Amino acid sequence: MNQVKENSTVKVNYTGKLSDGQKFDSSEGKEPLEITLGQGQLIPGFEKGLINMKLNEKKTITVVKEEAYGDINEGLVQEVNKSELPQDIAPEVGMGLVSKTPDGQEMNLRVVEVKEESIVIDGNHPLAGHDLIFDLEVVEIKDPETAS
Repeated sequence: MNQVKENSTVKVNYTGKLSDGQKFDSSEGKEPLEITLGQGQLIPGFEKGLINMKLNEKKTITVVKEEAYGDINEGLVQEVNKSELPQDIAPEVGMGLVSKTPDGQEMNLRVVEVKEESIVIDGNHPLAGHDLIFDLEVVEIKDPETAS
């Protein structure tokens, strides 16, 4: 029977939840997620959970934070003076910002606190520090040997 292998390209329906049951992402109502394993497109624990699944198989996996987005890095939480922000921005808690690093890479930030003269921004992935639960269903498997 067709099984997901290390370099398979698969289409999968999924729902991602936190340990408290809060849903953070889902393919529900959308096209299934299509990915090729082994290319670093997904968090490691998600890929490991797909290995050896069969076509149309459903299962629930728990991905520990170390195989997801890791622990929260306190070094990525910083306070910035409002005077350093573009004038047209009115920061609010939860707002996303993008900053460029000196080498030109873009970094996604979230505003976590707004003070009178400054804001506190967090460069951690919003799911850092969390174990994640995924309901998976494999709906298509393209084996590397048979794909041409």
